[in-house]
Amino acid sequence: MQTLKIREIVMLAAMLLLFFTNSIGQLTSYNLSPTGDTINAVSSKGQKQGKWVVHVDELRGEPGYEEEGFFKAGVKEGPWRRYNLNGDMVAIENYMLGGKHGIQQYFTFLGDLVREESWRGYNPDAPYDTIPVYGTSSNEVISYKIVKAEQYSVKHGEWKYFEPGTGRLLKKEEYSINRLIVPGGNNNAVAEVPKTEKKKPEKTAEMLEWEKKNKGKKKVVRDGRTGT
Repeated sequence: MQTLKIREIVMLAAMLLLFFTNSIGQLTSYNLSPTGDTINAVSSKGQKQGKWVVHVDELRGEPGYEEEGFFKAGVKEGPWRRYNLNGDMVAIENYMLGGKHGIQQYFTFLGDLVREESWRGYNPDAPYDTIPVYGTSSNEVISYKIVKAEQYSVKHGEWKYFEPGTGRLLKKEEYSINRLIVPGGNNNAVAEVPKTEKKKPEKTAEMLEWEKKNKGKKKVVRDGRTGT
């Protein structure tokens, strides 16, 4: 019985070693963390794969940061955590197929939640979206229409803003497929683009001279001549 258990342990160890060897063999580069985990791996297809730790230095006044999470086939997938360069966590972001998807949270360096965003990522299994059509004078849904889903993340759902220290809700916004829902307003109206006033051409010296000579005259036909 004991010999059987030893054989099972040896076979399991051999299988794990084979799996690990094959996995490493499919990578062109990788690093090892202080605990011996494989991180920052690049597959034979040149795609980022598995757990990654990304360091970004401060640049042109923008603060540096580090973030950690997982790549799948070269794009971010699942939860990612971001830290400032002092090690304080300042954000938890969620991704699907490389785009933001779901709830995103942002914090002060003291850990206070200051903003919570809601995003919808593109889903290739659902290439179309059903969006509500609202009434012209209210937020009442009068119908629905089907539109083609865009291949990027869009603001969708509630966005909340909090007061640091107290956690008091300061403001709340509602988005529907990147469109801000205005309470009680016309959410289907397209903002009118102000018309640009056409600039009149500047008058030449000849034009000014002609107008001066013919000032007060009636039925003057201008033929382009500047002499008398």
